[in-house]
Formats: sequence, C-alpha cells, structure tokens
Amino acid sequence: MTEAPDKLPASNRSLSDPATLRQFASKLGEGIYISTPTGDILDANRAFMEIVGVESLDDLKNVKTHSLMDPARRAEEAALYESQGSVQSFEFELKRPDGGTRYVRDTGYVVRDEDDGDLFYHGILVDISAQKALERQLVELSIRDPLTGCYNRRFFSVLEDRLGTGTDSTWGCIYLDIDDFKVYNDKHGHSAGDAALVDLSRFLLRQLRGNDVVVRVGGDEFVAVLHAALEQHVLQVVQRLQAAASSAHVVPFSMGWCARQEGESLAATVGRADQRLISVKILDRKRAERRKAAS
Repeated sequence: MTEAPDKLPASNRSLSDPATLRQFASKLGEGIYISTPTGDILDANRAFMEIVGVESLDDLKNVKTHSLMDPARRAEEAALYESQGSVQSFEFELKRPDGGTRYVRDTGYVVRDEDDGDLFYHGILVDISAQKALERQLVELSIRDPLTGCYNRRFFSVLEDRLGTGTDSTWGCIYLDIDDFKVYNDKHGHSAGDAALVDLSRFLLRQLRGNDVVVRVGGDEFVAVLHAALEQHVLQVVQRLQAAASSAHVVPFSMGWCARQEGESLAATVGRADQRLISVKILDRKRAERRKAAS
C-alpha cells in the first residue's frame, strides 16, 4: 500500500495558503464578509465594500449591519440565524450609508470560535438590483395597457392591496365608456378609434389627482379609481369631468359612479359603478327616443 504523503504537493499547498484565498476573494464579484451578532463587520472583500458603498475596511468599522436593513427584516434574519444557524438566499433592500439603496441576496451561517465560544456570521452578499429592476419592469408591462399606457384589469388585485380592505378604507369608482364607439370606428377607421382612446385616457389622467388611477378594462371602457373618496367627492369629480369634456377634444362618453360601501371589495364597487353606467345609458336612450318621437 502506498503511504499517504505527509504534506500536500506544492500546487495544492498554494491553494490552501491564506494569502491565496484572500487574493481569490478579492477578485470575486460577490461580497464576502465576517460579522458578529451585534452588527460589527470584522472583515470583507472589495465587492462587499462596493455593494455597501464604502472605500475601505476602516470605513466599515463605522457601519453596523443593523443599519443596512429595515429593522423588521433584520429581526427576521436574526431569528433564522437563531433557529437554523444559517440563512439561505435572504433578500432585502440594503440601505447604504451614502443614502443609496441596493437589493441584495444574503446567504450565511453561524461559526462558533472553539476557544472562547464567540459567534460569528460568515456570509456572501450578492447585488441583485439589476434583477429586481427587470422584475419590476416585467410586472409593470404585464399590468399596463400597451395602447393607452393606463393600467389593465390585472392591476385591480395589486390596487386593492394598496387601498386596503379595512372598514376605514374608502374609495370611489367612475366607470366610463365611449358613446357609440363602434359607429365611430366604422365611420373614421380603427386608427382614429385608437387615437380617440389615447386622447380620452390622457384627458382622464389630467383631471384626476396624482394618487388616483385609470384602468382600461375593455375596448372602450375605463374605470377611474379615486383614493380616499366618499360619495360627495366622487360626484364632484364626475361633474368636473363633464364640465371639462365640453371644451376638450375628446369623444363623447358616459359615466356611472359610486363610492365604496362598508366592507365592500373593490370588484364589488366597480360592479356597482358599471351597473349605474348601464342605467344611465338606458335612461339617455329613452330620452333620445322621446325627443325623436316628439319631433
């Protein structure tokens, strides 16, 4: 039997040399760090410093890991270290000392010093800001109407979360559609019809507050959702739209509106506004028929 060598070959010894490992770590694009449970950063490579936004290890002495993240997320990560001894692909928004932010993915594990029992965190920090930006862009594209730039139906689920579903949450809905849009398209062509839709969407956005939203829910149908709006405010917005439309270069449209009732979902409020629009159009049609009969 061949005896095992009492020392590594030269080529392997170089790989185990601490200086070689530090050189290797310095060239990585991922941040490598050693920290303590109390938040001190003891050592890190260049990539980690670039992510955090500091120039040197001396600068890191003035930075606590606690200050780099939201307190709630920090508590979540600390709980994972406590219960599992490690964290895997833990994502959070990193708040840099210079005021900038990065989205990062943290993976680390607890190391206990054999001599004194002190605990340390050895971790790898990856900057995923570009990935998060792309994800946000894809989400934005999925909830936007490509013609008008308004939100589409998919946005309603996102919007209801933002509005809140508590008993104190209030909102109003205005359901609009263009009068005789099929006739308009047949007469002027689909390009003109598309232009009319774009003009109407821009008109609505100009008339509403910055935190209100416009959703294109169908071919010529739009829903304006008004934040923190009671019945009286919704009516005032409807009257303002009617007055502004008379002097604006937009196609004629009809509206149905209502404000949220206690405990009502956004879908239910939209549905009631739609039903009111139908009632308004039926009433307008009957009036037009009576005028035609009288003439």
